[in-house]
Amino acid sequence: MTDSTVSTGELPDSLSRLYDDPEAEAATLRERAGNAAVADRVSCLCGALSNPLRLRLLWALRDGECCVCELQAAVDAPQSTVASHLGCLTDAGLVTTRKEGKWTYYAVAHPAVFELIDRATDLADLTAEGSNEATEATE
Repeated sequence: MTDSTVSTGELPDSLSRLYDDPEAEAATLRERAGNAAVADRVSCLCGALSNPLRLRLLWALRDGECCVCELQAAVDAPQSTVASHLGCLTDAGLVTTRKEGKWTYYAVAHPAVFELIDRATDLADLTAEGSNEATEATE
């Protein structure tokens, strides 16, 4: 847990003013907020997915494995940049590697990641539409 997520064990005074049983309400709220360890794992995954180049690398790997030079061409980025981002994706467990002679091939470890990316793409489209509608309404 980070310093900002460490529990103080104390309930805010305002809960006592809002609820007859603030302890029970706090327990319910903690349950709804979920498990901190799970949140940390999901945060790590989201962090790995939060970079546009890393998303493009995953999309390039969607149909199968590639070597770094193929990925360089796909995303039009220097080898060092591609390697760094592949390292991040590998550390997050999203990409696996396979050596063949001098070549290293990269592949998506869990194709289910594309379900998440596809839903995020849908949501990005929806929020962009809502943003465009709000902008048009103010003009």
